[in-house]
Amino acid sequence: MPWQRLSVMMAALWWGGINALSFVAVPTLFASLGNPAVAGPVAARLFSLQCWAGLVLGAVLMLILRRQRALLAAEVSPEGLSALRGLLVTLAVVLLAMLLALVQEFGVAQKIVSARATGGNLRLWHGMGSVMVLGQWVCSGWVLWRLARRVAWPSRP
Repeated sequence: MPWQRLSVMMAALWWGGINALSFVAVPTLFASLGNPAVAGPVAARLFSLQCWAGLVLGAVLMLILRRQRALLAAEVSPEGLSALRGLLVTLAVVLLAMLLALVQEFGVAQKIVSARATGGNLRLWHGMGSVMVLGQWVCSGWVLWRLARRVAWPSRP
């Protein structure tokens, strides 16, 4: 039971961090500074930190879910097998989100920097970066929703 709650907490931190950064901090940064040339590098650093946080939180989630998978694999009941299949799908979605973070950090972010320096297609690479962040947001939100559904919350007195 504590492992299930910990997995929900990790997924909530991941999804909440993406929300806070992508939908609040970065737009506020651009609105406050007014100059994209000043706000852009700061936003890039924030997105880089978000990618690394996503990778760490995803890795922790993978370890927790792996432990739960071992416990479920020991059950031979139909309910245990169904839960095991659901857990494997959840693991796959965590891996997808982590892959998106890696592609964003080591692929798209580098293309944005080079496009800015060489006059390349900055709009394309910004769009690709936005798609990567949106993908991570959807994946982490789905994982949070899925994991929160499985946790038995205490009832009110």
